[in-house]
Amino acid sequence: MSTNSSNHGALKHVKVLDLSRVLAGPWAAQTLGDLGAEIIKIERPDIGDDTRAWGPPFVQDKDGQRTRESAYYMCANRNKQSVAVDITQPEGPQIVRDLAAQCDVLVENFKTGGLAQYGLDYETLSALNPRLVYCSITGFGHSGPYAHRAGYDFLIQGMGGLMSITGKPDGEPGGGPVKVGVALTDILTGLYASTAILAALQAREHTGRGQHIDLALLDVQVACLANQGMNYLYSGNLPQRMGNAHPNTVPYQDFPTADGHMILAIGNDGQFARFCNAAGVAEWAQDARFQTNSARLANRVELIERIRQITVSQTTKDWVALLEQHAVPCGPINTVRDVFDDPQVRARGMQLSMEHAKAGDVPIVASPIRLSDTPVSYRTSPPELGAHTDDVLARHLQMTEAQITALKDKGVLA
Repeated sequence: MSTNSSNHGALKHVKVLDLSRVLAGPWAAQTLGDLGAEIIKIERPDIGDDTRAWGPPFVQDKDGQRTRESAYYMCANRNKQSVAVDITQPEGPQIVRDLAAQCDVLVENFKTGGLAQYGLDYETLSALNPRLVYCSITGFGHSGPYAHRAGYDFLIQGMGGLMSITGKPDGEPGGGPVKVGVALTDILTGLYASTAILAALQAREHTGRGQHIDLALLDVQVACLANQGMNYLYSGNLPQRMGNAHPNTVPYQDFPTADGHMILAIGNDGQFARFCNAAGVAEWAQDARFQTNSARLANRVELIERIRQITVSQTTKDWVALLEQHAVPCGPINTVRDVFDDPQVRARGMQLSMEHAKAGDVPIVASPIRLSDTPVSYRTSPPELGAHTDDVLARHLQMTEAQITALKDKGVLA
């Protein structure tokens, strides 16, 4: 993984105009930026991306004073140039249109129809630049009865079924629907968006045309119900909240140990037999009630209780060491601190640092993408608001210093 300023990435020839904010759109654009694309992020003067204010924690400068960048903002905006443009003023949309005419991709997450009033909708911009790949990210898509509703990750986790299968059953202490601990639907939507953009760019190589991508958080969440969705469609039975248990394989959940908890993730009969041998209960693997996964599903309650009685006899560390020797998938339940201290996470370089204009070195979480010939790169840290306004407009639109200053005086630029 490269952290220098050179760029030999797979997408070094791609230019992206990022009109999105918060998480799904910025995540998609950052993924493209990590892969080498030039990302021009359009932000509102004085305010910028909403997440700049989503702290604490905030990045602190070298004197210990708070900057305008929250840690949340920092997670999705590296490798971008910030251009502060007020699109509510007449000159603002024209600047964005001029930039879009030179770009390969545009990413936006305004409400359905929200950009049409500024002449920044797909129909207008594709007429100016027929090769433009225009990716719209909304809560519910550009069609259907909910098209004009605002959509947010938490809302979509509920409406898309994820919360109905996440958490403990109603009858247990603490039972009830629970959202995932990160905005997972936003992140998955960002990943689907980057995949769709790459597909559209590849198609353009053959057709010569860009296209519109209509990506909805709700669609993504429904698609990502995966096996749970298919279980329902094939059986007609509603999936239930099962805590940390798995609906299709047993044992596949957390278990108590002498000093905490561990996870067993046994996915086949061979792994179960090896677990039994390691745990000193080899006879279980020959018991008709537990010999196959189907049998274990039918006798889940009894088997789980038996395993719990065994696992409390040793510490998590001891169990993990023992079971790893027998090739049984297992592991601890790490805190976030544990994650970044984990030797495997460290060996994979998942924490890096980048130079921030005011704060010096700041930590970032690395991209998980590993390419052997065109690796991802980390060229610039998440930018301060408007940090690149002058440079981008001078380079790409040949605007003079006097023109930029005049627009700043009018509040169009910052």
